[in-house]
Amino acid sequence: MKKFMSALLITIMAIALVACGNGEEAKKQADDKSNTEQKADQKEQAKQMEEMQKKMDKQKVEKDKVVAIVNDEKLKGEDYNSILSSSQMQFQQMGQDPTSKKAAEQIKKQTIDSLVGQTLLMQQADEKGYKATDEEINKQLDQVKKQYKTEKEFEKAMKEAGFTMEELKKQVAENIKYTNYVEKEIKVDEVTEDEMKKVYDQYAGQQGDDQKAPKFEEVKPQIKTQLEQQKKQEQLVKHVEELKKNAKIDIKI
Repeated sequence: MKKFMSALLITIMAIALVACGNGEEAKKQADDKSNTEQKADQKEQAKQMEEMQKKMDKQKVEKDKVVAIVNDEKLKGEDYNSILSSSQMQFQQMGQDPTSKKAAEQIKKQTIDSLVGQTLLMQQADEKGYKATDEEINKQLDQVKKQYKTEKEFEKAMKEAGFTMEELKKQVAENIKYTNYVEKEIKVDEVTEDEMKKVYDQYAGQQGDDQKAPKFEEVKPQIKTQLEQQKKQEQLVKHVEELKKNAKIDIKI
């Protein structure tokens, strides 16, 4: 079973964003604190991150352990662990501790559901003959590389993420196949003016007395994109549920 591209991109791009973020944060702190204080803070932050990572690693399963069987396709720990990392990251971004008992249970369910769902979609994409062209693969690789200033930085990030270029290309191809399938097979209704206006009115109504909401026409494109994505996600969930009805799914963890 192949690792899913979404998890790979999150891992590689996160390394770039963290590197940039650390540089900007260090520059900001330099205006307020001495070098000694900065080093002490950085050391403490590094220690906390290391401890958190150890706790999160305990949620992983052995890479060769079968976590589920979907239509006779065995899904293993390495596939589960790839999605697990992105699930943990989502919880952290929401300000939640991914290692708490309640969060760990939610993350486990979310991860296995996501893995099974993606597997069903990929099986359907294969069945319908979806493939990625060399042009599509190279275009997406270029987009990933643009996150880095130099080729060396990109190669370093690849190494830290534990991927080779050959693996990256294969997973980019899988991601393109998945994206093409979803775009062409999952149909949604057109976003209406009334739907966009409703979202805008809710947003504008939440603004305080000292805040003025931008004009509807100014934010209309963003609202439309948001609603399109929301509708696509809702239909995708329904589509996966339909696929599950006719699938053989055996969860092993």
